[in-house]
Amino acid sequence: MGNGNRAQQKRERNAAKSGTGVAKSQLKSNVAALTIKCKTCFQSFQSTTNRNMLTEHATNKHSKAFTDCFDPEDGIAR
Repeated sequence: MGNGNRAQQKRERNAAKSGTGVAKSQLKSNVAALTIKCKTCFQSFQSTTNRNMLTEHATNKHSKAFTDCFDPEDGIAR
């Protein structure tokens, strides 16, 4: 048994003791936060996106008004 194997075993034991052996990911919560959707291209936006950014998307990407691409209550801080 070499030193590399001992070090790996020690890391595994320490991870089991502390309970942090598996890295936590925020990907699932980010996907769940995509609640605003453009009616034209169906691109999703996080619920924290403000109205200015949504308006920029509508005008720059589609040359349309905000109300043509999004619901009136989208982009309002809650």
